[in-house]
Amino acid sequence: MTGAPVINPNNLKIEGFYCQEDKKHETLILLSQDVRDVMPQGLVVNDHDVLTDPTDLVRLRDVLALNFEVLGMPVITTTKEKIGKVADYAVDSESLYIQKLYVTQSIFRNFSGGNLGVDRTQIVEITNKAIIVHDLHQKVPAAVKAVA
Repeated sequence: MTGAPVINPNNLKIEGFYCQEDKKHETLILLSQDVRDVMPQGLVVNDHDVLTDPTDLVRLRDVLALNFEVLGMPVITTTKEKIGKVADYAVDSESLYIQKLYVTQSIFRNFSGGNLGVDRTQIVEITNKAIIVHDLHQKVPAAVKAVA
């Protein structure tokens, strides 16, 4: 059974997935490079042997120790304006990089109740407490003009 993704906060890449084994009830890791296909029913792998004990993953030890979860993270601008919290995200199916964050704004900020999309290029920094993005109301400098 596949569970939560293992997300690297340094580059927003899904490095793998936590898995629960049926027989032994132990938590294992399915690395993203071992996923052969993604189907509506679940993830396809070649063999059960690709599931790895977390203690055996030396390169991912620091990422696993962080236990980073992007859902629910507060999103603020560089000017400390609170935008909202991450409600969902979109992932590139080929590279498994998070491409877009969908931020739920407070009712007072957004009466329509919709989500705000934040592209990964707008992200300035990811800390333990928040995701910091460029100011959404920042004007484009006059030197940058569209060419017709």
